[in-house]
Amino acid sequence: MSTAEIAGTARTWLFVPGNRPERFDKAAAAGPDVVVLDLEDAVAPAHKDAARAHVTDWLPQADVTVAVRINAAATIWHDADLAALAALDGPSLVMLPKADSPETVAAVLAALPDGSAVVALVETALGVAGAIDLARSPGVVRLAFGSFDLAAELGVDPDHAPALAPARGKLVLASAVGELAGPIDGVTGDVRDHERLAEDVTAAAALGFAGKLCIHPGQVAPAAVALAPTPDEVAWAERVLAAATEDGVALVDGRMVDAPVVARARRIISLNRPIPGAPR
Repeated sequence: MSTAEIAGTARTWLFVPGNRPERFDKAAAAGPDVVVLDLEDAVAPAHKDAARAHVTDWLPQADVTVAVRINAAATIWHDADLAALAALDGPSLVMLPKADSPETVAAVLAALPDGSAVVALVETALGVAGAIDLARSPGVVRLAFGSFDLAAELGVDPDHAPALAPARGKLVLASAVGELAGPIDGVTGDVRDHERLAEDVTAAAALGFAGKLCIHPGQVAPAAVALAPTPDEVAWAERVLAAATEDGVALVDGRMVDAPVVARARRIISLNRPIPGAPR
């Protein structure tokens, strides 16, 4: 699978500051589907240049799927980030913060080698309002939710889920319209509270999210477990697929099996894949 294809189905995305190269291998060892080398929020202005150099030095030797969160288009570091990635061999997977328009996405991809892809990090009111256009933009493989930044703009508590539910719903619908996998939910700030992490992931998954941004290696396995189907769900899906017929009506657990039910069962089976470090 290509990097873009992996990004389209990845569940866990682990951020690591770009100015902390000693943490890069440790992040990879935690088993996320994607390691996100961060040039943006996690790096102070004085360290941007050094972080960019560390990231471009490590990328060619990485044996995991890597995305780079570049600085936003409105910043003074954005063009330098793109130029550094463009100088590497092969396409890049970029997480674009403050994504709010197809034009910004197109400009990023125009600066990168063919085959590069964008994860649009939607974290502004304008971005949420334009989420459908972002999801339909060529080269966008996934939407991600920047819950903390959006909450700050809206003046609401990022931990108060109902306040951000409309925005989350918009990203789920936009992803479906754009024929993308479910979006990636924002971070859970308390890295020690795995119970809260599981609650956040489960609630987002119930809305249609299919990934989680992580900020600590210890969050990766619990997030993956919470996103994966349960044994009961897998058993139900297997019964549905076994009972489904092309031209007849079947019943499973007393309920009719029709095309939408079969589609859900197939999706559950597709999500039932191994979780590194967390056997089920």
